[in-house]
Amino acid sequence: MKIYVDADACPVVGIVEQIASAYGIPVMLLCDTNHVLFSDYSEVVVIGAGPDAVDFALVNRCGAGDIVVTQDYGVAAMALGKGASVIHQSGSEYTSDNIDRLLMMRHENMRLRRSNGKAHLKGPKKRTAEDDRRFAEKLKEIIERQTV
Repeated sequence: MKIYVDADACPVVGIVEQIASAYGIPVMLLCDTNHVLFSDYSEVVVIGAGPDAVDFALVNRCGAGDIVVTQDYGVAAMALGKGASVIHQSGSEYTSDNIDRLLMMRHENMRLRRSNGKAHLKGPKKRTAEDDRRFAEKLKEIIERQTV
């Protein structure tokens, strides 16, 4: 088992590393050249900047039994297809039961933005300690489920 993190602007890298080190699980942080990271625990892989370059690099590396941390529904769908467990930085888990609905919502939102002439919707609300707690609990749950 390995944890792969879509680490470009990911607010939970520290939480992932703390939990992974407690369980002795290796972590790979993937980022592009615009978000170069440094870590004392994780392997950091810098991918050349380009549309979806980090996403495809992550999906190419992960496999069955791994854990992927991403907020990208497309990456989540591809990682699920490879047998990985996938978690959003909010602490919600992507599953085969919810990924189709999430992808459809993303498609509909994109269609609405285009029809309204808006480039983007309002960003997410400010991250809270409760968000971090929820993420940590779900990550531990996934790890423990996979190590039994």
